[in-house]
Amino acid sequence: MEINFSEIEKILIIAPFRFGDVLLNTGYLPFLREKFPTAKIDFLTRIPCQMMLEGNPNLDGFVLFRKRRGLANFWERVKLFWRVRKRRYDLIIDQTRGTTGGQITLFSGAKYRLGYANSRYKRFYNFFGFEGKQRYSGAMRFDLLESLGIKEQKFNLHFTVKDDDRKYIKNWFETNKLLGKKLIVLSPGSPVPRKMWELDKYAKLCDLIVKKLGYVPILRWIPEELKYVKKVQALAKEEVVLAPPADFSKTGALLENSVILVCNDGGINHFSQAVGCPSLAIFTDSSETKNWSMQGVFERHWHITAEKTNELTVEKIFAKLQSCLQEIKK
Repeated sequence: MEINFSEIEKILIIAPFRFGDVLLNTGYLPFLREKFPTAKIDFLTRIPCQMMLEGNPNLDGFVLFRKRRGLANFWERVKLFWRVRKRRYDLIIDQTRGTTGGQITLFSGAKYRLGYANSRYKRFYNFFGFEGKQRYSGAMRFDLLESLGIKEQKFNLHFTVKDDDRKYIKNWFETNKLLGKKLIVLSPGSPVPRKMWELDKYAKLCDLIVKKLGYVPILRWIPEELKYVKKVQALAKEEVVLAPPADFSKTGALLENSVILVCNDGGINHFSQAVGCPSLAIFTDSSETKNWSMQGVFERHWHITAEKTNELTVEKIFAKLQSCLQEIKK
């Protein structure tokens, strides 16, 4: 199908689920805006995933919905379809291959409906993107946009940290006498247990950070992970600081003041790139690195992995951390 780009005035991007997946779409947004400088560009996602995009200069608005159960979820979907259709989008970009994205596209009424050629719902689209070679997932988001004449190029992820949250973190540093100290943030939790490096090893790594490097380890957490960081703190022999309860913006302000983030394979790793903090990600599954590691994609982001999880020793991780710190100093 031939596209008349001049008639595209309203665009909707569909990426409904998971904070990290939503964040990965920010890499191509500046180039989409460059292609359509006067168009209204909206983003459809589930509450509260829009927090990853608030303040993004390349977006104009959101279409949001909530996760419901049973009949309430059915009516939530019906209202969502109606709201999308009522806005009369000219172009739908469905970054999913799932039922939600397909249904929204089907009922949108948009003239141009862009989806993946290998989607099970490809009959709902009228032009297509083709998935390229396997590589970092943030880069693969560009594959869908080639039909719009947007090719992959050097990009960064983006998150807007609020000034009020920078002040909050600064006050927290002052209260805890951390101003001027060298900080390393560690995030030992994960919503996926198989991706977690052992907590006792995180504790031993914290001890080495204090004794060998003279840095202050700060444990970052979300409410579901509080039990993990408390265990690390209890197992550590040296003093380890728990970060304050924080949303994404406050976490971004914390990472802006950290020399490096040490974490498991997960969304917080990609988030660190969006706020300009170097990172070392521990991959317990070496097969995941191709799609989820930022090493080689962005400067000052590394990963470490092994064929067997028990080979990821404290000594090995610490040696890699030292190497990363040397690179950062350069």
